[in-house]
Amino acid sequence: MVYRRKQTRRTAPGGFHRFQNASNQSVYGFGDGDYIRLRDEFGQIWRGSAEREQDNTVRYRFRDEKGHTISGMSDSYGIILRDEKGNSWRGFVD
Repeated sequence: MVYRRKQTRRTAPGGFHRFQNASNQSVYGFGDGDYIRLRDEFGQIWRGSAEREQDNTVRYRFRDEKGHTISGMSDSYGIILRDEKGNSWRGFVD
């Protein structure tokens, strides 16, 4: 008899995302699984994705209409992103 293992898809966490940098600028929005859409305080839209890695961390990548990028990783404590200028953004998922 042949047995198959059921493959489980590793989905990224969904919900409300909120990030803030040292100068109190914020980016927030909703995400469902791999697709996330954020809005900053100036009205720019950031589209991105979240991919779960092998070691149970999640890698985030965001891009706006002007081509600016923000990327980072999360662990069990929170999410840390870094933009092109070297600014750190810390956040969480509700």
